[in-house]
Amino acid sequence: MDLRKIKKLIDLLEESNLAEIEIKEGEESVRLARTPKGAVVSAPAMHHAPAPMAPMPMHSPTEAATGGGKSGGESSSAQQLPDGHVVRAPMVGTFYTSPAPDKPAFVTVGQSVKAGETLAIIEAMKMFNPIEADVSGTVLKVLAENGQPIEFDQPLFVIG
Repeated sequence: MDLRKIKKLIDLLEESNLAEIEIKEGEESVRLARTPKGAVVSAPAMHHAPAPMAPMPMHSPTEAATGGGKSGGESSSAQQLPDGHVVRAPMVGTFYTSPAPDKPAFVTVGQSVKAGETLAIIEAMKMFNPIEADVSGTVLKVLAENGQPIEFDQPLFVIG
């Protein structure tokens, strides 16, 4: 779908009393919804093949809150992070390193990034939300895998 058409749809949504608009052209579709100021606007729908999910161990709410259930030999994820600024997930969703399966990753380890540059996207409720660098520096580590489900506040990148 042409970017000019998407911009016209955004203008139409802003000028109308509509809360949401969805347009489909063949295989492509765009869904725009009004959000409070400062929130992320939806991006064109991209089709990613779902990654197989590994079973996650279940813990009681008490174990989850206290960090129980871990053996003394395990080190915490904070100890495994290299020194630098940690970019964390602002929401629960599916982590993607590129805008589409056939496109290159937004960033790679060792690449210099500027504040505001897109590092990855998180799909949440069929909306693709860009994850931007909040500091300038070099990507030291990518902590999540493409297609992996992620949790709120999960470390995603380390920038030094």
